[in-house]
Amino acid sequence: MATAKKASKKTADKKPAAKKPAAKKPAAKKPAAKKTAPAKKAAPAKKKPAAKKPAAKRKPNAAFMKAMTPSAVLAAVVGSAPMPRTEVTKKIWDYIKKNKLQDSINRRLINADEKLKAVFGGKGKVSMFEMTKLVSNHLK
Repeated sequence: MATAKKASKKTADKKPAAKKPAAKKPAAKKPAAKKTAPAKKAAPAKKKPAAKKPAAKRKPNAAFMKAMTPSAVLAAVVGSAPMPRTEVTKKIWDYIKKNKLQDSINRRLINADEKLKAVFGGKGKVSMFEMTKLVSNHLK
């Protein structure tokens, strides 16, 4: 046995010396691996319900649909027939688009012409939100 130990020492001497590892740099932090959700099992086939009822159509507010008479000043723009507020707003926007009165830079502003100045109380430029307030003053 003594010879076996000596032989192993000799072979150990013949092996090249192991290189010492270079000084380790601190490892950069790696982003945490994204956790994946476990695979979902296929849902059992659902029974189709009987024919679904179509969604009930939304009813407009009665206050908006009440026919209102425009003043003489507003009638020059939208007409004199009584109509709901929603129709008045639509007709004013049709008039604004037809006459290209919407400001080209700030689209929320309306540049009033002579007819609209009377409706807007003499203001030359009005925001679209202020417009509805000013128009409601001319509805009875």
